[in-house]
Amino acid sequence: MKTILRLAICMLLFFTVNVNCQSKMVKIKGDSYIPLYGRDSLKVSISDFFMDVYPVTNQEFVQFVKENPKWRKSAVKKIFADASYLRNWKSDTELGRNQSVKAPITSISWFVANAYCECQGKRLPTIDEWEYVAMANKKMPDARKLKTYNEFILSWYEKPKTFNNDIGSTFKNYWNVYDLHGLVWEWTSDFNSVLVSGESRKDVDNDSNLFCGSAAINATDLMNYAAFMRYAIRGSLKAKYTMKNLGFRCVKDLKDEKK
Repeated sequence: MKTILRLAICMLLFFTVNVNCQSKMVKIKGDSYIPLYGRDSLKVSISDFFMDVYPVTNQEFVQFVKENPKWRKSAVKKIFADASYLRNWKSDTELGRNQSVKAPITSISWFVANAYCECQGKRLPTIDEWEYVAMANKKMPDARKLKTYNEFILSWYEKPKTFNNDIGSTFKNYWNVYDLHGLVWEWTSDFNSVLVSGESRKDVDNDSNLFCGSAAINATDLMNYAAFMRYAIRGSLKAKYTMKNLGFRCVKDLKDEKK
């Protein structure tokens, strides 16, 4: 009887831990909008989807590498992450002395961010999805024309080491999502797709001009300059790269949530 009771308690703890590891998500109602690289006649359509309320935390990522040893610092293959992968961790499963468990995980590559989301039954957001949600302020789904909105983003670009702050330390936006601006940059599934040369729609638009420094400097308003910076960062990345201020969050399609 005692054995059965112990087993029941262990099972309860196991499922409790796994439930807690699943980040809270909110529904994003889709619509169409004109992104930075679009033209007046070219809108991007976004379907309804779910997005994590917060970026993935150090605590959540520690649990992930414990359960997936191939992504530990000492085991990850060089083709999937550069030398700075989890650079400040004390060991394969321990954070560094000054790292908060509630801070966003950073110094991770696209490969592991993608694997993490898949492990959760989710995926990384596309650039269009991320930008769609991120153009909201506290009260408006599209605040890009507001001076205060753009000033907040640009002021964050000047702040050092915000990646050490805990999640939830910036504002909750119109969609009830936190920290899209003001904490860390975030991976997207197609982070460098706008730069790809070929026959894609985006390439036809000569979007490579967006990534020239002169193009950013010559932007006609603050909104463009803030967005230029995001696209420039994404365009400079490779999937194995890691940065101390680059994290991620996951999304899920509506149809997957109903399963």
